[in-house]
Amino acid sequence: EKGYETGEHAPGLKLGGGGAYKAAHHIIKTHAKVWHSYNNKWRSKQQGMVGISLTSSWGEPVDPHSQTDRDAAERYIQFHLGWFANPIYRGDYPEIMKNYVGRKSAQQGLGTSRLPTFSVQEKTYIKGTSDFLGIGHFTTCYAIQKSFPFLQVSSYHTDRELAELVDPKWPAPGPNWLYSVPWGFRRLLNFIKTQYGNPLIYVTENGVSEKVQCTQLCDEWRIEYLKGYINEILKALNDGVNVKGYTAWSLLDKFEWNKGFSERFGFYHIDFENKNKPRYPKASVDYYKKIISANGFPNPREVMS
Repeated sequence: EKGYETGEHAPGLKLGGGGAYKAAHHIIKTHAKVWHSYNNKWRSKQQGMVGISLTSSWGEPVDPHSQTDRDAAERYIQFHLGWFANPIYRGDYPEIMKNYVGRKSAQQGLGTSRLPTFSVQEKTYIKGTSDFLGIGHFTTCYAIQKSFPFLQVSSYHTDRELAELVDPKWPAPGPNWLYSVPWGFRRLLNFIKTQYGNPLIYVTENGVSEKVQCTQLCDEWRIEYLKGYINEILKALNDGVNVKGYTAWSLLDKFEWNKGFSERFGFYHIDFENKNKPRYPKASVDYYKKIISANGFPNPREVMS
């Protein structure tokens, strides 16, 4: 969406209500072709795996007893994770996505949906093309129904017919979109287990940046974030979710999308003003080292029920 519709991220294209859907369509088909290429030519010799890594937040209904709110939360996750995962694991885009984009396209007077379609052959070719699912996860939001006025040019954002809310009590150590809501990760992982047949999962990104540069390198909020989120993965493992590995985001401060060097996710602080770019360990380095060494929490009392 941000690369091909709003233009916020590279390649910076503003292609109206269909650009993001077309780009995603090509990504999914290309991924399937790569998977089949490896499967046919290299797997028997190398015994490797090919998967896809998808980044997704979790959407929680504002009122879990409200069917309208539950439907909004379902649309949130299907328009987010399901957009890519559903074709790969189930053979087609989520029904709710097809219905909403199709209806909005018809209201605009378009002859076909802005969401492309897969042929029968393509559905068969794409389904099952992932030996593992990589998951990047950072935060959670509440989802609530929101109707947008009729627009001649609809967008991915308005197609979903929902608004995203946050609880003001949630810790917000990072940028204005990244709230620390560990319990959302467990729910996301269990959703994947139920929705996609409990695939092999590798957590490929999970971490938090800092609003203000921590000159003393005391990033205690990152330690609390890691503790909370890793603990929820442990709970998901106890739920039977097939999580095989975890990678924190990220080792070093680096160039972060359109935020450049200003958004720091790293365990190591980089002095970008110095031509030698020296690296300094933050407090979270020592904490994460202990987790790695113990392959879990060194202190059992840190594990919450």
